[in-house]
Amino acid sequence: MIKHRVMINGIDVLAHYTEGAVQGVFLPFLQRMTALQKAKGRRILVMLAAPPGAGKTTLNTFLSRLSREREDLSPLQAIGMDGFHHRQAYLLSHRTFRDGKSIPMVEVKGAPETFDLEKLTEAVKKAASGESCPWPAYDRMLHDPVENTVTVDGDIVLLEGNYLLLDEDGWRDLKAFADYTVSLRADESILRARLIDRRMKTGVDRERAVRFVDFSDMPNVRLCLEKSLPADLRLVLGPDGDHSAER
Repeated sequence: MIKHRVMINGIDVLAHYTEGAVQGVFLPFLQRMTALQKAKGRRILVMLAAPPGAGKTTLNTFLSRLSREREDLSPLQAIGMDGFHHRQAYLLSHRTFRDGKSIPMVEVKGAPETFDLEKLTEAVKKAASGESCPWPAYDRMLHDPVENTVTVDGDIVLLEGNYLLLDEDGWRDLKAFADYTVSLRADESILRARLIDRRMKTGVDRERAVRFVDFSDMPNVRLCLEKSLPADLRLVLGPDGDHSAER
């Protein structure tokens, strides 16, 4: 078992990955991306899409770490789409519909409409073009994006996010910018438990965490599981936390 500790959106995360997943799934993927980048002779943009709670951000940083530990692999730069959330002030002052009722957007923060899709699309376009460009991140403690956190300048850029493969107007256009796509899936029950735990780590008590996850997060989980475009590589997160590739 390989331990991986990383700070994700202001939260300290300790993840574990099995040797089987590393040797059988992750390293072959990184070798494939190294070969693809060399064949194209330019930056490649890879998209990793997964529902909330699947651990895609942590996995992204782990893949970046692995790519730097072996001389036969090209370094992978890990970035995410969470920095393209609308700001908290916007979500408090704008409304959306849920179950036929008009509610403040902040109550469903994390849903597709709470992201600035136009801004994200422009940034993805720049990253895919090979341009060196600034990239924002999201801080769960601040509840807001932080601009210009990193500069996208790698030869292999792995962008992770919930809706990068969402089959809905506007969102489905993002896939055209990717040289390769990866999806990560898991059962709803696994994702719900992980989301409740994550919410509680921000200082929310269990009752409020459960209420928020069931009202806000789980509809997004189902949307990702049911309305995503097919990916080049399809990964599955099992109940034991292990990763495998669909055949």
